Amino acid sequence: MSKHPSAQYGGGGTLAGDPLRAHASQDTRFFGHPVGLSTLFFTELWERFSYYGIRPLLVLFMTAAVTTGGFALPREQASAIVGIYAASVYLASLPGGWVADRLLGLRRAIFWGGVLIAMGHLAIGFSAFLGRGAFFMGLILIVLGTGLLKPNISAIVGDLYPEGGARRDAGFSIFYMGINIGALVAPLITGFLGEDQERFGWHYGFGAAGVGMVIGLIWYSLTAQKTLGNIGNEPTRHPDPAVDARQRRTMTIGLGIFLGILALVVAMGMAGMLNFNPVTVAENMSYVMLTMALVYFAYLFLAGGLTSDEMKRVAVIIVLFIFAVIFWSAFEQAPTSLTLFAADYTDRNIAGWEMPVTWLQAANSFFVITLAPLFAALWVGLARRRGDLSSPAKFTLGLVFAALGFALMIVAANTVLAGGPGAKVSAWWLIGSYFLQTVGELCLSPVGLSSMTKLAPRKFSGQMMGVWFMAAALGNLIAGIVGGHVNPENPQDMPALFTRTTISLLIAAAVLAALIIPIRRMMREVPAAEPARSH
Repeated sequence: MSKHPSAQYGGGGTLAGDPLRAHASQDTRFFGHPVGLSTLFFTELWERFSYYGIRPLLVLFMTAAVTTGGFALPREQASAIVGIYAASVYLASLPGGWVADRLLGLRRAIFWGGVLIAMGHLAIGFSAFLGRGAFFMGLILIVLGTGLLKPNISAIVGDLYPEGGARRDAGFSIFYMGINIGALVAPLITGFLGEDQERFGWHYGFGAAGVGMVIGLIWYSLTAQKTLGNIGNEPTRHPDPAVDARQRRTMTIGLGIFLGILALVVAMGMAGMLNFNPVTVAENMSYVMLTMALVYFAYLFLAGGLTSDEMKRVAVIIVLFIFAVIFWSAFEQAPTSLTLFAADYTDRNIAGWEMPVTWLQAANSFFVITLAPLFAALWVGLARRRGDLSSPAKFTLGLVFAALGFALMIVAANTVLAGGPGAKVSAWWLIGSYFLQTVGELCLSPVGLSSMTKLAPRKFSGQMMGVWFMAAALGNLIAGIVGGHVNPENPQDMPALFTRTTISLLIAAAVLAALIIPIRRMMREVPAAEPARSH
């Protein structure tokens, strides 16, 4: 997925009187930006290194034979687990921002999030000795930690720029570059270690990702107070101390109950008292999430107290939400179906040396880094010439390019079938697919974030960012459900999978294209909503 964390979502602290914040507009010690950005840049770089370091290894490890250290799980189950894990990471950002807002403050939330992530990686790394329970416990800890860290570190980036404006946007561009550098380098290192079963092994790859998070945590601990001052130190407090104490007590009790139930479920699962079918869990989870989204949108229209203009804006958000889910359900097959295709049917031999499967996962981040400036210039240039495309038009382009990426995979899959048993195709098929999908991502992902902040009714701005996270979560979940259908025992399933994905994307693009003019006409009289702020 596009490594663009929402700058709009997360908690806020009591910032008044902080000299670092007061002089942030004059601070140019980090490439012309506040020095606090260096702390956040490298912390997030290493956190994303850890996340994208294990993500492409998961399905390979879980489906590998027990004799090579894997779990020998069916591919459908392993893919579903990856989908549940990725979806949970995005969903955890919602309560993570809330906990930071009301209980911990941004800075403590980031620190303890990093601690949980590091513990999760260590648990996965040592699961070779501690068993499967430690592996899945590690995934849960990473989810909880990412929920605390991911939304709140982005919020502090916004707080470094009290003046707002173009300098703030440039600061986020630098921050995003750190994210993509981490995501680019991670699979190169963890894949090299994890896939080399003779010299290293899976758990070396997982361990390397954990070392990255530990480095980020140490960096944050050593530099945060010096460079950030009091920014994000305190949670948001109610002006009435009695009400504030009651709210904090209620939240603490609720959080304790949730963690207690989670611990009980985990303990029962590790003891063999609960048996889960990951595919069934993922399917039911997707139904629940979709129902939650529908109920929430119904609430907004029926009891949200929206004006007629706000209802129109929310209607556009619903349209973008639906098509974002469709896009992510295709795009997020990278760590499942496309990784399995790379492992089984891609010729990765370079002068007698076989390139690790996970190295191909670095293509997306490479293309994001190289293409993002071009797309930024393209949108600005079109706007200057009054030819700027609307958000639905850019979404349509995103869907079309993603469809073209999977259309390439149809050809690649049919080439494998035509070649007979043992046939493989060039890695350039996957690289070309990733290129086209990244072009689609750059058309859709940043535009989606921007649209949520522009269209959201002011009093629901934070919740609308939650809606965007839910679209990404639901897309990851669906991708996990469908992504396990690449199997050497049933190669004929591959073209069908990629064809269904391509057709779904093209139909979605055609429907959305038909809606561009009606949406533009509907929005013509609607003033743009005031952009949401970082709290």
